Amino acid sequence: MCSRPGPRGRGAAAVAPALLLVPALLMAALLPAPVVASAGNDAAPPAASVDETAPVRQALPRPPDTPCPSRATVRSLIDRYATRYGLERDLVHALVRAESAYNAHAVSPAGAIGVMQVMPETAASYGVRPAAALFDAETNVRVGTRHLKKLVSRYGIGKAVMAYNAGEGALKRQGGFVSYPETQRYTHAVLSNYLRSKGIATYSAEARAVTGITLTPAMASAGGGAGAGFGRRRPLTPREQARRMRRVDLSTLSLKIRPSLTDRALDPSALDAGPESKPMFVLERPGGIKAD
Repeated sequence: MCSRPGPRGRGAAAVAPALLLVPALLMAALLPAPVVASAGNDAAPPAASVDETAPVRQALPRPPDTPCPSRATVRSLIDRYATRYGLERDLVHALVRAESAYNAHAVSPAGAIGVMQVMPETAASYGVRPAAALFDAETNVRVGTRHLKKLVSRYGIGKAVMAYNAGEGALKRQGGFVSYPETQRYTHAVLSNYLRSKGIATYSAEARAVTGITLTPAMASAGGGAGAGFGRRRPLTPREQARRMRRVDLSTLSLKIRPSLTDRALDPSALDAGPESKPMFVLERPGGIKAD
């Protein structure tokens, strides 16, 4: 921990003992509360609470320890399989740019894999197993373009892009136009890119005729401010925040205290909360990165 000079002037003697309490208070805040057995119950409480209703999260697929194929190689595969399955190459390239930016080793938080971010369950429906096979760029592009072709043949271009992101079930449940903010942003990005490659204005009547849906500027920032991205993180729940705090390595943190603190600043009853108030101390990792 970096040493800082103690507070100077009036009240320094009173502040010094109080500062010694700060690390102890931090430890108490970061550690989980002890479990206390209720009166009249001789049975020992469980060591940890388990939410039996919570879904079991599977480990994400791990990319292989081999070099990624070059962007030129991936583009060549896309052109070949788009032609094989009768898809417009510009449409497939627009989708791949949004999905993985041509990264054959990409893995999404949901477990989608590779260039076209194919889900293992989708690949299995086309006879491709195990999931690790999807890290092969050619296999991934073959399955992804085949699946996209099925969706385009069934729903048209615009709805197919929505179904590729959200699934056919979501498209059907929502009457052919998925309202999920992520899907709205994704669809706008893919189709506006595709239309641009064809020289068609995104919000024109011609765009509606080509895609089969109506794009709007609001779709580009659905669910957030302007420029909201596909990977925008949702706020953590209180349980997730507590779990993250328990994983904090205290040895990587340093305690910074404003040198202007006085005994009044350390008195909780004298705290003035408001827009001008500032934190009494801040936990930071080396390099100035604040702890989550």
